[in-house]
Amino acid sequence: MPEKKPRTRQPNGASSIYLGKDGKWHGRVTVGVRDDGTPDRRHIERKSKAEVTRAVREMERARDDKKLRKPGQSWTLQAWLEHWVENIAKPYVSENTYDGYEVDVRVHLVPGLGAHKLDKLEPEHLERFYRKMQESGSSAGTAHHAHRTIRVALGEAKRRGHVVTNVAEIAKAPRLEEEDIEPFTIEEVQSLLVEAAKLRNSTRWVVALALGLRQGEALGLHWEDVDVEAGYVRIRKNRLRPKYAHGCGDNPCGRKAGYCPQKQQTRREHKSTKSRAGRRTIGLPDPLIKLLRQHQEQQEKERSEAGTDWEGKGYVFASPTGGPLSPNTDFHIWKRLLRDAGVRDGRLHDARHTAATVLLILGVPDVVVDAIMGWEPGGAARMRARYMHVTGTLLRKVAQQVGDALWEPAGADNETVGAGNKAN
Repeated sequence: MPEKKPRTRQPNGASSIYLGKDGKWHGRVTVGVRDDGTPDRRHIERKSKAEVTRAVREMERARDDKKLRKPGQSWTLQAWLEHWVENIAKPYVSENTYDGYEVDVRVHLVPGLGAHKLDKLEPEHLERFYRKMQESGSSAGTAHHAHRTIRVALGEAKRRGHVVTNVAEIAKAPRLEEEDIEPFTIEEVQSLLVEAAKLRNSTRWVVALALGLRQGEALGLHWEDVDVEAGYVRIRKNRLRPKYAHGCGDNPCGRKAGYCPQKQQTRREHKSTKSRAGRRTIGLPDPLIKLLRQHQEQQEKERSEAGTDWEGKGYVFASPTGGPLSPNTDFHIWKRLLRDAGVRDGRLHDARHTAATVLLILGVPDVVVDAIMGWEPGGAARMRARYMHVTGTLLRKVAQQVGDALWEPAGADNETVGAGNKAN
């Protein structure tokens, strides 16, 4: 019986190296399975056996370390970003987060970087792009936001095997200068409250300055979340910025969707507060309880006057017919309030800084401050440092305490300090 020749064919899944009829050396490496279930075998071609062997071993190591790009479509950055923002991000993030992503993709990233192949993008491409953005007039904050967006998008591409490395994690992000934020003084707050008392929905501004509610939290507040008898308010909802579509059909009005006479709301009015720390209960100061009762009575009068036009959605701060307030209108009322009160210009969010600083002045324990402000435990210390400002009032209080300790009337303790100084 003749001897069987030894098998030269490699077992299924093993790499192979062979000399081709073209005189070149070839390698085949199985790196996985394609979408249709067939093996994904990558081809390597080199001039010598040593070169192809080295390349095969490198590919095997990359395969084992899960650093090989997924087979199939070679995405351009534009195609990936547009696919990611509409099909991956949109169904899973909040409306406001999606809006930020969509603007970054459409206005900045696609025009500036979209022609790059996804797997050929380099950190230097991103860094040059950020510089060009700022040279063209975009703020460092806008460029930084675009950086955060592409970092998330490329992170998803890496998880799905379309790229090996997220180059946005390597690229240097645009540098942001920390803003110097000066909270309003007690005197400025008092001036604002006096002027706010002349406005409709005046208690809305008391809530901002006394409780430090974010704009969305204040405008999303419902009466079912306020207990004036027990003296507390529960923060559970956030007002969303409205978004509209044209309703004029075959007879276009020629205006922007938000100004269309038949505009249609395409976004829900509010959403539940997403974080556990954001969902919180805050005690109400007695003067604010009194103001909320008065505000409720005034709203009841408006409801009677509106009659069947009353929307009855339960908002604490509502339109004259009971509907939700527009965040944009709310912002402009704040700016007008600052001017009318003779107070320096400031962001609406500065009212929140002011409330946090008052808590610092009062010596409220950190854990209570975190609960009132709705800060997550992991970042609470950073947020306290960002929001709570050492004011002149607090500095004077500390200076007085130091003075009392060092320059108190002569006595045993004073003599001890003096003796200690002489000994030194």
